[in-house]
Amino acid sequence: MERAALARLLGASPNAQGGPAFEVEASDPAAFIDAFRSAVATGRNVFLINPSWKASERASLGHLLSSRDCTDLGWLMIPSGGSSGGIRFARHDGFTVAAAVRGFQAHFGMERVNAVSVLPLHHVSGFMAWMRCLISGGSFLPWSWKEAELGNFPDNPGGDSCISLVPTQLQRLMESQRAVEWLRGFKAVLLGGGAPWHSLLDKAASLSLPLAPGYGATETAAMAAAVRPGEFLAGRRGAGTALPHARIEVVDGLVRVSGSSVYRGYFPDRRTDRTWLTEDLGLIGPDGALEILGRRDDVIVTGGMKVSASEVEASLRASGEFDDVAVVGVADPEWGQSVVACHPAGTRMPSMERVRAALGNLAAFKHPKRFAAIEPWPRDARGKISRPLLERLASGLPPG
Repeated sequence: MERAALARLLGASPNAQGGPAFEVEASDPAAFIDAFRSAVATGRNVFLINPSWKASERASLGHLLSSRDCTDLGWLMIPSGGSSGGIRFARHDGFTVAAAVRGFQAHFGMERVNAVSVLPLHHVSGFMAWMRCLISGGSFLPWSWKEAELGNFPDNPGGDSCISLVPTQLQRLMESQRAVEWLRGFKAVLLGGGAPWHSLLDKAASLSLPLAPGYGATETAAMAAAVRPGEFLAGRRGAGTALPHARIEVVDGLVRVSGSSVYRGYFPDRRTDRTWLTEDLGLIGPDGALEILGRRDDVIVTGGMKVSASEVEASLRASGEFDDVAVVGVADPEWGQSVVACHPAGTRMPSMERVRAALGNLAAFKHPKRFAAIEPWPRDARGKISRPLLERLASGLPPG
């Protein structure tokens, strides 16, 4: 989709004026949508900005925002933290976004997509939820996550409606029968933003929720693979099969995504190769379904032995003793790294008896050497944890 066509779809008149980048920064969804409509109508680069960024993040933006280099390809900059914790912007445009929308429609059999969104619009998950509705002619209803947590839900838009959640949000909603009934009214409850744990998925299935766990990233314009709700309720797990617009392979253990929604490089660089090799470890089953095994960079080496942080996290979550938990490796003079389990400060104290029982299926060297209550808890609205920051906090260092 050309930029001018997207502008007209937004109800704006294209105006190819030059100039420095256009920043779209707003916490309020209506204000964000108005700002984006104005931005697309210009001929300038458009950067989606997280309103919660502090001075350190904003200091790295200056030289990027001054660029006047803009074409119809790669003008939309969507922030991607990556595994390093630093800010990068993945270049997208109307073509990559529309390709992802069409693939989503075909995969889920939705002619017109309606959505309730509790995710921020400056993140790719919230942004693409809006784009699916806009491009397909459906209804988009942004809603406050805090209101949903309190049990205040909007009316389901009906038809081919969906909602996108991260695992911790799903976990909290499943504690309320009223929330469960509300979720059952959607055609698909899209689950992404982090690896779900087995007990979470099993509970969702037992509650007959139309869950659609998937796999994607900012670099792929969100979802590139997904389990359909019917498949999920029939027992399928993992990340599902590739959407029609994407091709997914595993190369030397790493997931590689190709297709028309793949980003055009990290700004200011450009790339013409429509293939992206991720840092995610995975395998593809005989039926073509993708399973994510963790990230290459989540391996902790302690006493010469390798530990997968995601494997330990899954066991800790299975204990039912943590509202949230993340495992990191912290520098240790004796072991090289020690395995540390972190959880938000101020939450309930876990029962160590139940935790030890849940860890019983893991070798002893994989067990956390220490449990750390962390404040502030570095997980963003998409459910992404900042591991570099978490490692600093778990080591007793200031946030930096």
